Amino acid sequence: MGDPARKRATYDDLVNVPDNLVAEIVDGELHTSPRPANRHARSSSTLGFEIGGPFDIGRGGPGGWHILDEPELHVGGDIVVPDLAGWRRERMPEIPDDTAFTLAPDWICEVLSPHTARLDRVKKLPIYAREKVAWAWLVDPVLKTLEVLRLEGPSWLLVAAYAGDDKVRAQPFDAIELELAGLWLK
Repeated sequence: MGDPARKRATYDDLVNVPDNLVAEIVDGELHTSPRPANRHARSSSTLGFEIGGPFDIGRGGPGGWHILDEPELHVGGDIVVPDLAGWRRERMPEIPDDTAFTLAPDWICEVLSPHTARLDRVKKLPIYAREKVAWAWLVDPVLKTLEVLRLEGPSWLLVAAYAGDDKVRAQPFDAIELELAGLWLK
């Protein structure tokens, strides 16, 4: 938890952050980071495309999900922006026409960077657990790894870890095979 004597950040503080930074409010504290570098952007964009086609659009897969890039989540007093998030359509039949989501997703993906890895792992994963997000993926484009986590009660369980050029069927999207090589800059 943050220092109780410290002023809690507000949405106005977040809105006033320059456009070249990503801003989030975690435990009442404003966190900013630079826009993602090319390695990060490649991993996030490719993964969104690979999962979105079969699961969001239903092209070559089962459909049944809404998959979004960098949605702003307003949950339990925190404002977080995962790199990717997915909602099962039975929980969220329509995407709300709003600036932020108050319904926690069923799956999130954080693409780790040297600047954000600690925040993603230490601060944001507990928020996702508190909000009962069922699945979390951590992608590290430098180490070329994918960690698949499943929520078990209040804690995350590492279900699988993949690396390099592995071809994987990773839950909850194991209906398709992902080629990890496509996520990494050459």
